[in-house]
Amino acid sequence: MTIPYLAQREDHQQLEWIGGSVFSVLLDAEATGGRLTVGRFDVGEGEAPPFHLHNNEDEVFLLLSGSALVWAGDEEHELREGGIVFLPRGIPHSYRITSGKADLLLIATPGGLEKAFRHAGRDLREPRPEGFEIPARLLVEAAELSGNVVLGPPR
Repeated sequence: MTIPYLAQREDHQQLEWIGGSVFSVLLDAEATGGRLTVGRFDVGEGEAPPFHLHNNEDEVFLLLSGSALVWAGDEEHELREGGIVFLPRGIPHSYRITSGKADLLLIATPGGLEKAFRHAGRDLREPRPEGFEIPARLLVEAAELSGNVVLGPPR
């Protein structure tokens, strides 16, 4: 059997994301023939994306370490280390990290969600501009690139 795509840690693109968190692109749509995106978040307490929904992809979060609150529609749930959540497309959702640090694996299918992270995030191989931040308008723009909709501020 041959492996159609293999990436080592040094191959993963790392992007500075909301609140100084880091999103690592492990597999993107190009590597998987458009089938999926796999990424990993290294995040700190309080990190929270805007409340949003995906029109094109289903999303799975696996909390490798830490804890978080997860919102899906009007429901709020606690996600503890080892917990996993499936978020079908069209369901508004968000999360907020409640532990000091968290390690979160993201899987989205079909692929392409990485476009949003690349659009608004900062590649860590590049020098960090003084005062770098990701403004809300850029998050909205990035979401739209992937067919997503920002519905409101973080919860």
